[in-house]
Amino acid sequence: MPEGRRVREILEILDRTYPDARTALHFNNPFQLLVAAILSAQTTDRQVNSITDRLFRHYRRPEDFARLNPEELAREIQGCGLYRNKSKNIIATSRILVEKYNSRVPDRLEELESLPGVGRKTANVVLNVAFGRPTIPVDTHVFRVSHRLGLARSKTPEKTEEELVSLIPEERRRAAHHQLIAHGRQVCTARSPRCPACPLAHLCPEGK
Repeated sequence: MPEGRRVREILEILDRTYPDARTALHFNNPFQLLVAAILSAQTTDRQVNSITDRLFRHYRRPEDFARLNPEELAREIQGCGLYRNKSKNIIATSRILVEKYNSRVPDRLEELESLPGVGRKTANVVLNVAFGRPTIPVDTHVFRVSHRLGLARSKTPEKTEEELVSLIPEERRRAAHHQLIAHGRQVCTARSPRCPACPLAHLCPEGK
C-alpha cells in the first residue's frame, strides 16, 4: 500500500475510534493549562488534576503565583515529581508573564519556550489546546505509537515531531495528537500492547 494512502487510512481509523479525544488536563484558561502542563512532566495527568483541582481554587492568575515563594508552592504541589524545581519554574514564569506580557500567556512558540520550565512539548500543548494551533506535541505516547506504526523513525521527540508534521495534513494535526495519545493509553500500551484488539493492526509493521 502506498505510504500516503496508509497514513490517510490510519488517520481515518483514529477519527472513527477516538472522535472525542482531547486533553485530560483540567484548566479554565491558557495560564492554568500552562501550569498544569509544567506539572505534568514525569507525572500522570490524573495526579496533576488532583493537585490543580485544589490549587486553582486558591491561585488562579499569574499574579497569585508570582506572590508566592518556592517553599509555599512546593508544599501545594508536592504530590508530583520534581515538585521543588517545578515550584521555582512556575513562580518565575508567573512573574515574567506579569512583568512582560501583562499577565497573558504568549501564543508564539519561541516566547513560550523562553519561559522557565517550558520545553517544546509543553509549549506545543499550550498552542494546540489553548490557542487552536496545528501542533503535534510529542509525549511518550505519541512517540511510542508513531514509531510502532512506522510514522516516525527518529530517535528524539523533536525529530519525531518534524516527521509527523511532514506526514499529517495541517488540518488534522490537532486531533491526531490527542488521538495518538488515546490510542497509546487504551490499546498501544508500553507493556503488553493489545494488538489483537487494535483497529490499526493491519496497518502496523509491529502488529501481532
